[in-house]
Amino acid sequence: MNSRTYLRYELVRTFRNRRFFFLSLGFPLVLYFMIAAPNRNEHDLGGSGISAPLYFMVGLAAFGAMNAMLGAGARIAGERQVGWTRQLRITPLSPRSYFRTKVLTGYLMALSTILLLYLAGSTLGVRLAAGEWVRMTWLIAVGLVPFAALGVLMGHLLTVDAVGPAIGGITALLSILGGVWFPVTSGALHVLAQALPSYWLVQASHVAVGGSGWSGLGWLVTAAWSLLLAGGAMWAYRRDTARV
Repeated sequence: MNSRTYLRYELVRTFRNRRFFFLSLGFPLVLYFMIAAPNRNEHDLGGSGISAPLYFMVGLAAFGAMNAMLGAGARIAGERQVGWTRQLRITPLSPRSYFRTKVLTGYLMALSTILLLYLAGSTLGVRLAAGEWVRMTWLIAVGLVPFAALGVLMGHLLTVDAVGPAIGGITALLSILGGVWFPVTSGALHVLAQALPSYWLVQASHVAVGGSGWSGLGWLVTAAWSLLLAGGAMWAYRRDTARV
């Protein structure tokens, strides 16, 4: 199997998954209208200087995108259980093509979620210049890199029965600590949040109020988590390979 055939197979299989449309697309969209619509006239949510429709648009886009990226872990765990990954290793498909396909599939799923939330935000009055939309999306895309690696890592470490609850628990915890549901602006929780990649996903919304979106700390934290988790993903993949 070559890399192009494998990518096409992954995309078709992923976008036919009904749970993807509910968890990554439908669920964040429903939550957005439930939370943001009653607060559409709030223009300084929690002292953040950001309107509620914009804040929750980015927060729930981050939530849905995290779920989409970590969803690769569930697919990998399923493939390991039925022996599909073992079959892939005896094909010409290289590990680089394998990882690239998993990451690209996750990004396409995440992008679908992000664009849908953007459309929802526009219905509640979110208006940004074209350059701000692009900068915000770029920061979110960069912020998803560690989650792509985490999804691969979990898929090669956990069983099918364990990976689902693990993804749900990690996404919920990182969403709370990262400020998806409410601004985290001070205190010990703020210090902890700044050390997590989910916090910087939400901070991408600051470009809409004239900010740069991320400070140097944001880039450092994202890079550190990306390198750490990518190394873990490679180790887990090689460990599986050694067992064949």
